[in-house]
Amino acid sequence: IDLTSFAKIEVTGPMAVNFLQRIASNNLDRPCGSIVYTSMLTEQGGIKCDLTVTRLEPNRFLIVTGGGLANHDLAWIRKHLPSDSSVVVKDISSTMCCIGLWGPRSRQIIQQVTNHDMSNKAFPYLDAQELSIGDIPCLALRISYVGELGWELYCATELGSRLWETLWNAGQQFELASVGMGAFDSLRLEKGYRLWGSEIDTEHNPFEAGLEFTVQLDKKEFIGKAALKLMKSKGIDKKLCCMTLNDPTAVIMGGEPILDGDMVLGYVTSANYGYTIKRTIAYGYLPNDHASEGTVVDIEYFGERFKASVEREPLYDPTGGKLKN
Repeated sequence: IDLTSFAKIEVTGPMAVNFLQRIASNNLDRPCGSIVYTSMLTEQGGIKCDLTVTRLEPNRFLIVTGGGLANHDLAWIRKHLPSDSSVVVKDISSTMCCIGLWGPRSRQIIQQVTNHDMSNKAFPYLDAQELSIGDIPCLALRISYVGELGWELYCATELGSRLWETLWNAGQQFELASVGMGAFDSLRLEKGYRLWGSEIDTEHNPFEAGLEFTVQLDKKEFIGKAALKLMKSKGIDKKLCCMTLNDPTAVIMGGEPILDGDMVLGYVTSANYGYTIKRTIAYGYLPNDHASEGTVVDIEYFGERFKASVEREPLYDPTGGKLKN
């Protein structure tokens, strides 16, 4: 899949790590080559940005976020820059293309066109390494928004078509397919991955959204920490839930009300058909007393009600073995 639309932001400078630690909820002070999924929060604990941060060098980081959120996330990051020149933030989106290569045969495909060791031991999950694919210098990030083994591959924009052709030709014997954002969305919902502006935004916090693992309350002060500590002590009264429609032939689009009788519980944040699990998937926030696995609710679609059951997530590969091995 061509993911060149991703926004790429470079953060450099002698105080880069301190700056990022201050605006991100997760711990970013990790070894070079580490990829970290994190939120950036408001003072009230709402999720302002949802992105990955890769430490390329001690004082150089690569932030990747959705293409439609480039200006949104850049504005938030720049708003908190120190007044001196100790941190420099640059939008480098136009300089790099990105191609996603994922699936159970992705390692076999990429190993055909690189001398780099792509084994799980040499190139583990959430690691970033520089390599050559054919004669194309690339930055490879072993991360996946579709829940399968594979890499995000970054190279100079002018070399993007050659990178695509090199991978495409190598993958023909392995039944490689090119896909678009519809497939991308379906796969991410089967894996339970959140999307900013749908499942998460400033109206929701990481505890409600099931993103507790992106929060490190034991690190030094960061924006939103005080609010999150208070939330953790008080508890939450709603949570993001995964549901599937009981009728395998029924389809919804997202945005529909979720009901229990005449009581509106919430609305569908995202929906798509899961081609692996062969059911329609819906996500939405539900009150705690409706958030238990097996609870049945109604989703109303153009006046018609469909029964949906709350499921344990993720629906696909719950142990993460396909992703991490």
